[in-house]
Amino acid sequence: MVEKRTSSDGAAGGGPGAPEDVADRVELRRIQLGLSPDELAHRAQMSLSYLRELASLHGDFDPEGLTRLANALDMTSVELLHGRADPPPGQPGAAAHPRLRRLTEHECWDRLDTHGVGRLGLRGDTAPVVVPVNYLVDGLSVVYRSEPGSVPAVDAGTSLSFEADHLDEARMSGWSVLLTGTAEHITDPGATGALADRAGSRPWAGGSRPLWIRLLPEQISGRVIDTH
Repeated sequence: MVEKRTSSDGAAGGGPGAPEDVADRVELRRIQLGLSPDELAHRAQMSLSYLRELASLHGDFDPEGLTRLANALDMTSVELLHGRADPPPGQPGAAAHPRLRRLTEHECWDRLDTHGVGRLGLRGDTAPVVVPVNYLVDGLSVVYRSEPGSVPAVDAGTSLSFEADHLDEARMSGWSVLLTGTAEHITDPGATGALADRAGSRPWAGGSRPLWIRLLPEQISGRVIDTH
């Protein structure tokens, strides 16, 4: 049987969704997994013709078949029928009269505030690498902590970029700030101790992460989408 879950508004999530939405989700997820239609049908233990009929919700609603299809796609039945409860941000349409404006340097630091989660950009072996990090704003610099040997644990003097942003989907607005500069290791025990005592210094990923790195910015820029 199809799983019965309760959404955030208390409604049951077990009924069939719109046929075109279900078919789109099946096709998109199949492509993400790198499966051919035949391979997906084999994983779901059904014929290709039945897979197509089931994905379009034509004929009688078959909860057992949809459960097998969801399992083959590494999804829950609720996700297949109704979509993810936590979709990626920025999916609603744009506001009626959006306006893109550049932020001043002061506004950029004001948006970054004291701490949060941002994205660190650095050179990889074959392509640029972007990883999320918890960060603190310390003066006019960004600091983060890492584990030696990990991707963010770059050598002192390494060129880095850092980006943080925020979206307000209700107002269809948002901002982003980008810093570029070089890495500096913070080794003074007094400095690292003071940083560790600050709110927001504990990484979400856990662990000791004793290496503190400061991004010394050479450039900072930002943009905001206003709706009025």
